[in-house]
Amino acid sequence: MSIDTSNFGANNSSPLSLSKSATTTCASLLRELQEIWDEIGENDNERDKMLLQLEQECLDIYRRKVERSRKYKAELHQSLAEYEAEIAQVASALGERVSLPRYEKMKGNLKEQISIISPTVEDLRRKKQERVKEISEIEFQVAQICAEIAGSDQITDIHGIRVDELDLTTKKLGELKSHLKELHFEKKLRLQKVSSHISDIHELSAVMSLDFENIMGEIHPSFVDSVAGQSKSISNETLARLTSEMNSLIQEKQQRLLKVQHLGRTLLELWSLMDMPIEEQTRFHHVTRLIGSTAGEVLIPGSLSVDVIEQTEVEVERLNVLKVSKLKELIFKRQSELEEIYKGVHMDVDSDNARQILLSLMESAGGTDLSDLLSSMDDHIVKAKVQALSRKDILDKVEKWRHASEEESWLDEYERDENRYSAGRGVHKNLKRAEKARALVSKIPSLVENLTAKVKTWELEKGMPFLYNKAPLLRTLEEFSISRQEKEEEKRRSREQRKLQDQLATEQEALFGSKPSVKKPLGQSTHANTMVATPNSRRVGTPSSRFGISGGKDRRDSGKVATVIPINYVALPKDDRGG
Repeated sequence: MSIDTSNFGANNSSPLSLSKSATTTCASLLRELQEIWDEIGENDNERDKMLLQLEQECLDIYRRKVERSRKYKAELHQSLAEYEAEIAQVASALGERVSLPRYEKMKGNLKEQISIISPTVEDLRRKKQERVKEISEIEFQVAQICAEIAGSDQITDIHGIRVDELDLTTKKLGELKSHLKELHFEKKLRLQKVSSHISDIHELSAVMSLDFENIMGEIHPSFVDSVAGQSKSISNETLARLTSEMNSLIQEKQQRLLKVQHLGRTLLELWSLMDMPIEEQTRFHHVTRLIGSTAGEVLIPGSLSVDVIEQTEVEVERLNVLKVSKLKELIFKRQSELEEIYKGVHMDVDSDNARQILLSLMESAGGTDLSDLLSSMDDHIVKAKVQALSRKDILDKVEKWRHASEEESWLDEYERDENRYSAGRGVHKNLKRAEKARALVSKIPSLVENLTAKVKTWELEKGMPFLYNKAPLLRTLEEFSISRQEKEEEKRRSREQRKLQDQLATEQEALFGSKPSVKKPLGQSTHANTMVATPNSRRVGTPSSRFGISGGKDRRDSGKVATVIPINYVALPKDDRGG
């Protein structure tokens, strides 16, 4: 079947018809399709179906495009109507007159009409937004000042103001500005009264080292929250509270002055009786100089603070009773805590020597020196905790390495047991444990490598070796790696020897013929007279044995004679058998 491309798109005489180049492209594609069909051998029916499908798909595309165009046209008409309504509404609210041409008389398409009216709409929107913002700011200030005068804190946010957007005229704006000016003047007078009271309270609080912000916050929260946008309270109730608080502080100042004068006289008596040096007396000169002062004359900040009174009382107490025994008890308690921290992270500490040094220091120290020593012990504890924390990651990896090495030792002993597959109690559990142990043993090289890298990084950062139970951990890891390599080499030689024995047995059978053998339980030899001793097992020292944990099992194994096995029996680990 041939394809006629001369009439393809001939009915498309509308403005949406294909261009000349597009028609040429379609024709060339159809000719190429014809050639492909000819090469394939496509029949006429299939060709007709494909052409019909192509035409239908083109029609569907046109329909969807036309439908979207209709919808877009309707949206443009709707936009024009909404613009007209918005212009009328905003112009009425602003009190302005806006003249617009009739859309029916406008020339051009819908987009051109919208582009003509859009600037007017945007300009009115901008004016409305600016007017609403200006009115809302003025109304917010008016509402805020009114609330402050009334003692109410309801207006806290400008977003709470609701502006009547139907009345945005300049007349309303002028009235609001005039009212705001009057309120600002009244607020200024009230703030002057509040500031005067606050100044007096601040002076009294400074002399007695009172929490000025807390006092003002109890009078009214606005005195401490003003930084958050809330101005100081200027209500009549607040002014009355300020006056009451000021009188109360004056009385408190008088009482404290009397107490300090009494303590000052007591100190003078104690110094005289104990013949205290002038240096000790100078520490409390700020107390003794107030003995003959009146309340109005005491203006130095902190001179009547609670701390001054308490320090003076403590000094009087100290001169009577020295708490040396209590300080010693606390120092030894800190030492025990320090030792526990070091012990928990396997760090070496000479407890006896440290306690002897502490005893020597305490015997030669006074009360003040003991307090300094206690403070020094606290500093040591903080440093020890930081150091312990830096070792935690490495210690966790050491525990994993120790566990993996212990499982490797158990697996070696298990695989040397010729009767490990014989029926009996616990065989199933041992098989499962052996399977898990092989997986864990395979990770030992990466565990050692990661642990070594961690230790080297730690030593580089700290500038000192990482000790584990008095031994350098890095050296222990190196010895373990070397020992493990020797063990692997010994295993390899053992496998090669067993392979050679098997090859020799095969050659003997080929020369002399094989003899019938009776099957025996697994683990028993079928050549009872052909026995050979295995090499002595060289056990790799586990971290447990290196770090002081008993290695009795290893010692028992090393004391045994070499185990004899049949010449044709090879007991390999599971990973070797799988190979």
